[in-house]
Order: sequence, then structure tokens, then C-alpha cells
Amino acid sequence: MENPFLVRLKKGPILCDGAMGTMLYQKGVSFEHCFDELNLSSADLIGDIHRVYIKAGTEIVETNTFGANRYRLAAYGLEKQAVKINRQGARIARDAREIEGKLVFVAGSVGPLGKPLFPIGKIGEKEAFDAFREQGEGLLEGGVDLFIVETQSDLREVEQAVAALRSLTQLPIIAQMSFTEEGKTTTGTGPAEVARFLSKLPVEVIGANCSVGPQGVLAVVAQMAKETKKYLSAQPNAGLPRLVSGRFVYSTPPEYFAEYTRYFLASGVAIVGGCCGTTPAHTAAMAEALAEFAEKKPALEAVEVAVFPSTALGTSPPEEEKKEPVPGRPTGFASKLGKKFVISVELDPPRGINPEKLLKAAARMKEVGVDCVNIGDSPMARVRMGCLAVAYMVHQQAGIDVVIHFTTRDRNLMGIQSDLLGAHSLGIRNVLAITGDPPTVGDYPHATGVFDIDSIGLLRVLAKLNTGVDWNGNSIGSPTEFFIGCGVNPTAEDMEREVERFHQKLEAGAQFVFTQPLYDRRVLEEFLNRVRGVRIPILLGILPLQSSRHAEFLHNEVPGITIPEPARRAMREAKERGPEVGIEMARGFLEEVKGLVAGTYLMPSFGRYEQVLEVVKNILPQEEVVKTGR
Repeated sequence: MENPFLVRLKKGPILCDGAMGTMLYQKGVSFEHCFDELNLSSADLIGDIHRVYIKAGTEIVETNTFGANRYRLAAYGLEKQAVKINRQGARIARDAREIEGKLVFVAGSVGPLGKPLFPIGKIGEKEAFDAFREQGEGLLEGGVDLFIVETQSDLREVEQAVAALRSLTQLPIIAQMSFTEEGKTTTGTGPAEVARFLSKLPVEVIGANCSVGPQGVLAVVAQMAKETKKYLSAQPNAGLPRLVSGRFVYSTPPEYFAEYTRYFLASGVAIVGGCCGTTPAHTAAMAEALAEFAEKKPALEAVEVAVFPSTALGTSPPEEEKKEPVPGRPTGFASKLGKKFVISVELDPPRGINPEKLLKAAARMKEVGVDCVNIGDSPMARVRMGCLAVAYMVHQQAGIDVVIHFTTRDRNLMGIQSDLLGAHSLGIRNVLAITGDPPTVGDYPHATGVFDIDSIGLLRVLAKLNTGVDWNGNSIGSPTEFFIGCGVNPTAEDMEREVERFHQKLEAGAQFVFTQPLYDRRVLEEFLNRVRGVRIPILLGILPLQSSRHAEFLHNEVPGITIPEPARRAMREAKERGPEVGIEMARGFLEEVKGLVAGTYLMPSFGRYEQVLEVVKNILPQEEVVKTGR
């Protein structure tokens, strides 16, 4: 007798549920708590979430067992309860199905072990097999209908997971890998290779989930489709998280998910669902899109896929202590502020060991009269060359002033101060203090974020170094001369909190400000009215749009960026003239508001440095404009 799930799969696309962790977080469960343990201590809470997803229209509910393997549970002293936690997780999902009385399949969620396999880590393949088999035993005892091996990044690990489950049962298995914005797993494997590898495993469905939003996952599964005859699944995140009132939230709305559900289905995806940040509202919107597709099966145009900009200047939790800042002596960048309209261009550090392209771009910026360049600190939590090394090379070889983005994500309080002292000795004095994107959104989602302090704490550290002592009051010999900056988001949802934190940053020692990308004069003016009386220079963030898809991606999937509807409509109407119209819009906006700010911070999309120079060609020194043929 054929498996009921496979019978249903042959009839047409199936909807899977959304995030469990996001719902638990919304209900007040701390990230420090073991979510899987809640199967034992808060079964009703887990069951209620399953039931809400079932009411929203899902046909597959995933058990609350993503991290219920012995290695992850060991962090909470629960490794000996792995079988019990998995068994109970399956039972809770089954009970929710019975209460709702719907024909729903219960999928046993099997996430990664949380530690790398040998030789990078200490876990051997046999040990991985045993851990996955143990988890599978508990899920089978609880009565799951199928398994979802998900959010995997190492093909060897997913192979052991599938082998362990197949040693127990012939129930259907969905195998899903997680991909970064570059379209690769964190171990460097592309979608085509992943699809070929997974197709050889005894699984019924392969696909992608987590890490990126709908556009990124669509691009991945489109490539996988060319390499496999297996059923495909797609469960993207709701964009990237941001902090609002001290809590992580995802900004991608249900309507956007519904739109991309149609694209997924048109691309041949058999199972659609959501991952981090998605809620029953997203599930309901996707259910409507599925029903519409089943009726009409519309032909959809090919989707252009944008990539993440590397320019998030996120916010972070508040810091308690306040201290008066002590400014350093002016750098070249600082001395220009207030005397001219300052232009800064962001340069992404290289992903590898060759800085040639970046150094050429920096030299070009110097040649045409750009005042300084910004160097990110592994933006979007993606591994890149260290910002301090890059800044030093740019400063020395291109002869242009540099602003480094410095995060607290990867360094403890000691490391922060050590790196800052080293930067100062190398002549790097302009520092933009930011908290940094959490590792969970990057290419090492299981890495540990440090966050001893946030951006406000970092500002205070910098200000204290400028007095000649470290954070503990120990003398460092002479005061440093850092010129200290901060980020601000004039489009923040909780503007009261954003303004409050902005004033805290000023009190902590900020001497200049970079804004998130803006596209609306009204938004800028409202923000300036709120902070009226602030005397430090503000540089306006400008990120030229490339296409309608790029605009929608930034608006719906990237935290901290809001694109007003008139701008998005203009990009839709621009069609193939998207890049040109995007530049025209950015140039017009900047010309309109440049009298309100001290300068601009240009963020090239996809490394198109020459393109952003078009935005400021009327502001650059005229002799350089003539010289370069503009």
C-alpha cells in the first residue's frame, strides 16, 4: 500500500507550516530557554501553536524537535531525555491534529547537530549517525507520518541523518539544506551540487529552507530543479530579523509571501512553507495563494533575484550607564564636515584573500574626489576579510580616508579594546560603532555571538579610550583620537525608541551619524524635526535601486530599509531601465535634501561603484568630472 503522504503529494502542491521558535518568542519564551524541552513542561503551549497553524490551512505540521538531538540538548543537561522529548513532540502534534479534526500530516523535525563534524569538529560520522537514530526512534514512537531533515549545511551530516532514519523506517523523508545569500551552503556547496547529491539519497523530497528570504530560496530551488527529478520543497525565512523595542522581529509581510508562493508553485515546487519569522498569518496567505493556483494555475514571469546589501546598521538593546564623550582631534574626514558636502562610499571587504579589486575601487574613489570610504565588519554576518586589515591597506595604498564599521558581535570586551588600540596605532581613527547582525542570519548560523556590549556600550568604550584609559580605568598611556560615529534608522517602526536610543548614542560619545538608506524627503524631515537641536553632522544613506525586484526585496526582506510605494511603483514602471531610473531617483532625492544634511553615505548595489558616482556627479569636484569624462 502506497504511503498516504506520497499519494497526497502526487495530487498537487502541499502547504507546510511556519516557524515554531518565532511563535514561542512572541509568547515570551526567552531564546535562552530550550525550546525542545517545552514538549515536556509546556505541552499545551506547543499544542496551541500547532492548532493555530492547522486553522491557518497547513497540511503539514512540524514537531517541536528541531534541536532535540543529544548534542544540542547537552547544553541544557537534557541529553539523556532525547528520546522522551522527541516522542512527546510527535504526540503533541498528533493531538493537535485530532483536536482540529483535519487531515494533516505530522512531520518529525530533525535539525543539525549544532556542532561540526570531524575534522573541523570532534563528532565522527558514526557518532552523528547514532545521534540522529536516537532522535528518529523517539519521533517514530510518537507516531510521525514523515521526517523533515532541515536547515542542514554539511552534506556529510545530512547523509548520516538520512541513513540513520532509513535504518529505522521507510517513511517519507524531506531533506532540506540551508543556503547563504551567495547561493551556497556554509560549507561552500552550490544548489546544483546539492541537488545531485541529495538525489542519490533515499529521500522523496529535496529542497531549501531558512537563512534567506523568498527571493534567495527561489533562486536556489530554480537551480536545484535543473539537476533532479525529485519533488522540491521551499521554506524561506521572513527576510532578516531586526530589533524593535528590544525584541527580534521579521519584517517580510504575509502578502509578499503569498506572491512568492505563486512563483514557487510556477517553478514546480511541490511543498511550500515558512521558516524563521513566519507566522500563521503567513501560512494563511500562502494557503490562499495555493488555492488560487490550484484553480487558475497562472503563468508567471521569471523572477529576477536580488541579493542582500551589505549595509545594515541595525539597532540593539539599551545600555544602562551614561558617560560624557571626549572627542579626539579631527581626522581628515572630520575636518571636512561642516565645511563642504562630504561624500562617502561603502566598499565591501573581499570574501577571499585578494584585495586587488577593492584597492582599485578605493583608488578610483580618491581619483574622482570622494572624501572617504566605509569598510564593513563582516556585514550581514558573512565571513569577509577583516575590516581593520582592509582599512589599513586602503589608507596606505589608496591614500583616502577610511571609516570602519566596528561591531560587538564577534569580540568580547577585551578583544574590542585590543582591536581598537591596534587600529589606532595603524592610523585608523574614524569608527562607526554598530552592534552587528546576529550570526543566525549569516553563513555560520550556529556560531556564537558575543555581544558583551551593544553599539551604545561601544560608543562609551571609544569615548573612554579618548580620555586615555580603558573601560576599567587602566591607563593606556595617552588618549586615543578616535572620531566616533553611530547609525540611525529614520524609518524604524518604533520611532520613539529609535529617537531615545539616538539620544543615548549622542550622550555616549557619538560625533557623527550615518542613516539607513532613505527614499522620502518627508521621512527625513520628520526625523530631523524629532531630533531638532542635535548639532553633530548627519550623513544621509543612499542606496540606488536596480529593479522592481530589487526594490521589493529591500522593502520586504531586509531589516531597516523601507522603500515608499511611489518609488517601488516607479521601479515597476521602469522595467529594463531599472538601473537608470534608480540612479535618477537617487540623484533627484539627494539634490532635493542635501541642504538638510552634512553629507551622503553611498551604498553600491552588487559592487557597482561607478554607478553610485552618477548619483553625486553634480557634487564631485568639477575638474575631476571633466578629467574622467563625465
